[in-house]
Amino acid sequence: MSDQPIPRRYTVAVRALCEFTAKAGDLDLRFTPSPTALEGIAGHAVVASRRPAPYEAEVSLSGQFGQLLVRGRADGYDPAANRVDEVKTYRGDLAAMPDNHRHLHWAQVRIYGWLLCQERALDSIELALVYFDIGSQRETVLTETRDAAWLRAHFEDHCRRFDAWAEQELAHRAARDAALSALTFPHAEFRPGQRHLATSVYRTARDGGCLMAQAPTGIGKTVGTLFPLLKACPGQALDKVFFLAAKTSGRALALDALEQIAGAAPAARPLRTLELVARDKACVHPDKACHGASCPLAQGFYDRLPAARSAALDAGTLDQDRLRTAALAHDVCPYYLGMELARWADVVIGDYNYYFDLSAMLHGLTLANQWRVAVLVDEAHNMVERSRKMYSAELDQHGFAALRRDAPALLKKPLDKLNRQWNALWRDQEESYVVHDTLPDGFVNALQQATSAMTDYLAEHPTEVHGALQNFYFDALHFGRIAELFGPHSLFDVTLDAGRGQKTGARLCLRNIVPAPFLRPRLKLARATVLFSATLNPRPFYTDMLGLAEETSWIDVESPFEASQLAVRVASHISTRYRQREQSLAPIADLIAAQYARQPGNYLAFFSSFDYLRQVAALMAERHPGIPFWEQSRGMEESARTAFLTRFTADSAGVGFAVLGGAFGEGIDLPGRRLIGAFIATLGLPQINPVNEQMRERMQQAFGAGYDYTYLYPGLQKVVQAAGRVIRTRADSGVVYLIDDRYARSEVRRLLPDWWDVRRAAPGA
Repeated sequence: MSDQPIPRRYTVAVRALCEFTAKAGDLDLRFTPSPTALEGIAGHAVVASRRPAPYEAEVSLSGQFGQLLVRGRADGYDPAANRVDEVKTYRGDLAAMPDNHRHLHWAQVRIYGWLLCQERALDSIELALVYFDIGSQRETVLTETRDAAWLRAHFEDHCRRFDAWAEQELAHRAARDAALSALTFPHAEFRPGQRHLATSVYRTARDGGCLMAQAPTGIGKTVGTLFPLLKACPGQALDKVFFLAAKTSGRALALDALEQIAGAAPAARPLRTLELVARDKACVHPDKACHGASCPLAQGFYDRLPAARSAALDAGTLDQDRLRTAALAHDVCPYYLGMELARWADVVIGDYNYYFDLSAMLHGLTLANQWRVAVLVDEAHNMVERSRKMYSAELDQHGFAALRRDAPALLKKPLDKLNRQWNALWRDQEESYVVHDTLPDGFVNALQQATSAMTDYLAEHPTEVHGALQNFYFDALHFGRIAELFGPHSLFDVTLDAGRGQKTGARLCLRNIVPAPFLRPRLKLARATVLFSATLNPRPFYTDMLGLAEETSWIDVESPFEASQLAVRVASHISTRYRQREQSLAPIADLIAAQYARQPGNYLAFFSSFDYLRQVAALMAERHPGIPFWEQSRGMEESARTAFLTRFTADSAGVGFAVLGGAFGEGIDLPGRRLIGAFIATLGLPQINPVNEQMRERMQQAFGAGYDYTYLYPGLQKVVQAAGRVIRTRADSGVVYLIDDRYARSEVRRLLPDWWDVRRAAPGA
């Protein structure tokens, strides 16, 4: 809070200190394969198990220098030999490790050496870098002996080099907290429902835990969640706020909201905001490799980083364009500058995967630095499907066959063995799709051997271009990591590839069904997590899928809209089921035309597939040629999506044809006359196929609601999102047609928003 004294102690981890002070030279991302987290943990355990008593593993240490409190855990200490170990697991050729990596490792073990000398009153100590090869299980040990005075001087030198930065960070934190304590709401008054949302978010930050907030479109959810969390930062000693979005539009809304908040209170300008984007979007030289010998922005990266880091943080808000400008002003890579700045930013905006993925950067930094963080999850109804993809993996034998033909000679044997084990999985398979209860040991072992061989080869040939080999290698590594986590939450399935009536191979998938076991610890790690969306109904579905704790708070924010603003009409005389699709085309086209004739303006018409869309569009052109319309196409690029949306103006009229659940079903804002109605010719139910039927069976076994969890709830979620495009403000009005006889069923109607006034449309409407 603003009246609190400025904290005079800055806590920093040994690793973070050394990464700040000891990294130098080039950014070098030539192929240097690293073990998985589980392999690294196992490697450390193997090294510790080889040491005789009284060897101590994971020794917690700390030391102070001025305002700095430096803490960490030494991997091991042998009192009998008076030796401290810093264990590093690796794969491939140790000699290929860049020198600046080795320099960093020595800096770390020397600081641990001083902390041990200080704690145990040692005059000197032996320092050991233990490099453990995951593949061969061999150790390479590099040692030196240093006296306590030398180590103390080394420690103090690093602390002095960090001290000015720590002083700056303490001053920034004090200024930030003072500004946030004095923060005022950026608008003259709260919108209806927005105060309820903001109050609930603040209480969650104050008390800790998780909040699920279902709040309708148009109440200002982004400002209504960011403002109270920022206000809570000083009192709850929050280090970071992570705003996680499913789409680019969500990130843009967050940046706009923060600008509104800062604009209303200029004193809030000390807030550092960073937008993270994917590497391919940030890359300046996509034709060059990420190392100093190839890319000029990688050459000397760590030498130029300090100046770039300081200048960038002075800018305050760093969206992707400003970050790029700041990076290029100092000739450093924008993407990796962004990765560095995530350590020092107050608000980080990015995709879900930055916190929830298997190897998520923000999650890893939070653990390593013991940050107190608040996590905001925008459009949280997307979390189920997105999380399933994060914890799934797939291998395609068709592409693997081409790789085997062109693979280097040294890899022929392990790849051939893998192919034999792969063939054994489907050789006797009669059905096109089969689910296995367990993972086949033969295939998993062969995959591990093949990835190990590819690791060695790629590490020994880091400059050679092996695009297909590297792509398969990374897919295989991911498959192996997901295989380590296989359990009741996932399926292992084999799908046959067939050509000319013959089985030609198979696609293997580790398919996550219930992401809860993976998400639960991520949610628990945060001081406060708020997941918000207009569609988080029904509660049991999200509780079960996301792994929410029993004490999770739920709010359902009352809609600010009146039923009179939105006419919801059910065209129950039309069936959009596949068997009746042909008969539905003309009635749907005529329904759209009749509404357009009554009230010309802009409409969206949603369908279950591109084929269905095109059939209705063709009939519209034939039967009602005077009505302008435009269509979404498969694989639309961003420029085409923008062109589609720009046709919706306050003065235009026409019908945009789109696929439900696609780019135009959520996350777009067309207020006022830009959109006055929508036609939804589907329930949005996922396709009935062998995969979804297996999911239904698993959901039935686990939760007793297989059909609802697999088909009904995900489908209606998309419907409500699409309908939500029509009413964006309290001044809007419009109409939504729900086209299918199943909308008349009670189990469907109860999943629609309470404030809707749903009525049956006359057959001639």
